Amino acid sequence: MGNSIKKQNRCRGFGIIEILISIVVLGFLMMALLNLQLGNRDALLRIRARDGAVDVAQDAIDSLSILGVSALSKTALPSQKISFSKTRSWQRTGGFPIKVNYNVEINVSDDATYSSEEKSYYGSMDHTYAKRLDVKVSWPFKGTTHSIKYSGVIR
Repeated sequence: MGNSIKKQNRCRGFGIIEILISIVVLGFLMMALLNLQLGNRDALLRIRARDGAVDVAQDAIDSLSILGVSALSKTALPSQKISFSKTRSWQRTGGFPIKVNYNVEINVSDDATYSSEEKSYYGSMDHTYAKRLDVKVSWPFKGTTHSIKYSGVIR
């Protein structure tokens, strides 16, 4: 009779306390995985927005490069600062598209490394053969403003 009581105690199975503890542990693990997934999502959005800002800056430099140096002279431009906004969007898998509004500021200046002074029959002439474009692209992300600076030379 003593043996049958010991066998019944060993084959009892899981109790309610063990099941509740395992549910709590699994809940903590699920919360940790959810937090990790949200962090990865934010990092992906931040990287994608930064890559978009680099593309916007390069597009601005390429567009002004097509115009040429003469179109960027002080007499052709009313100001040596150009500002505009541009919106880019990306399709996400299983969700709404991401839309980012970029503010672009371009400072146009003479590049002294590409200038020369000639003394000729007409006197001293200063020629600038290149323009420096300093581009700043800024965009909002999670309540803060992020920005990059990009620079290029048009000859």
